Amino acid sequence: MLPLLVVVALLLRSGFLWMYVAQHPARALATIPFLFEPGNIAYSIATGNGFSSPFRVDTGPTAWMTPVYPILLAGIFRVFGTYTLQAFIAAAGFNVICSALTCVPLYWAAKRVGGVKTAVVATSLWVVFPNAVLLPYESLFDASLSALLTATILWGTMAVAESGRVRDWCLYGLLWGVGLMTNASLISLLPFLFGWAEYRAHRSSRFHLSRPVLAAGMVVLCCLPWTIRNYREFHAFVPLRSVGGLALWLGNNEQAESNSVARLHPISNQAEREKYAEMGEIAYMREKQGLAIDYMVSHPGQEARMAGERFVAIWTGGSTNPLRDFARVRSARFYYVILFNMLSAVGAISGVFILWRDRSPFAFPLTVFPVVFPLVYYLALAPPRYRHPIDPELLLLTAMAVTHLRKYKQRPLPGHPQFSS
Repeated sequence: MLPLLVVVALLLRSGFLWMYVAQHPARALATIPFLFEPGNIAYSIATGNGFSSPFRVDTGPTAWMTPVYPILLAGIFRVFGTYTLQAFIAAAGFNVICSALTCVPLYWAAKRVGGVKTAVVATSLWVVFPNAVLLPYESLFDASLSALLTATILWGTMAVAESGRVRDWCLYGLLWGVGLMTNASLISLLPFLFGWAEYRAHRSSRFHLSRPVLAAGMVVLCCLPWTIRNYREFHAFVPLRSVGGLALWLGNNEQAESNSVARLHPISNQAEREKYAEMGEIAYMREKQGLAIDYMVSHPGQEARMAGERFVAIWTGGSTNPLRDFARVRSARFYYVILFNMLSAVGAISGVFILWRDRSPFAFPLTVFPVVFPLVYYLALAPPRYRHPIDPELLLLTAMAVTHLRKYKQRPLPGHPQFSS
């Protein structure tokens, strides 16, 4: 069953990519998708200028994001040429493959939690999940790769908690290191999942303190070269990325909207871009962080309203007012995205409840994904791709709710012949 689901996921995503390419001019596809931070940094790397310049102009070294995805895009530029249609198809195709392969760790993680039926339902939901189908070609960011890595981390967390082998714990640490070097936001999950795996191992005879210590050492070793590079470039401690201050300010200022940043972002605002270049990345980020905190403290009512809108946007796939948008927007695609996201949010809550009610050993690590990971986005920005790394886990929880609902419907009622002797 799993190979079939992977093939269907790959064909579905490839089909949407093919239609997208057919509907848009080749020149636009060759340039526009790459004119964001990952593509700009990748261009700088590919042309021999190093990890720098996230805004299409030479602004020097950057720690805007961790390095894995821009380096992958740079490799695609080297092979297929910079700003070519072939480069776009290769980059989007890579995202498509990552999204389809997410079926594998999702299936095996779901099987551990709820059995084969839950695994099939969770993976089937992922196959047709709109965010997973559309984001690979609509957004040349690390979202699809991050979803694959996050699902693999969940699967690895469950497996390593039952393993006493040093090799498995070292591989687990390596997996976390690669994840953090791809998407720094995963750091919010690390202490909870890592701690749960250590706790579960501690309760068994397989526990030995050296194993989680070695795993933690692998995480540090993966991240340390990047941190050292950042210190050498900026003379400041930037362990993963520098962009937090700007993200906070974009969502918290007098012109901010809960889910729109285009007017103020340095990539499209020349005045902000010039200020960034003049001040330098670290000083610019620190100033924006200070301005954001001052605004948040002095406008608590506005902050509460925008945080509420971002909460809704995170769980509806991007709409801050889904009821209003349902009345205004006449698009089957819009309905598909919003309804599927809303149902998966309800399903995830139901799945969490079921796991805790049934005293599942996996209740804690799965609850961490919907509860902890989105917290920072309620305070800053909430585009759909920000939540995508945890979408596989949300669908796993939804699958738990679906399978338990089916069991409930199939349960014989009192008075049914099955109850008679």
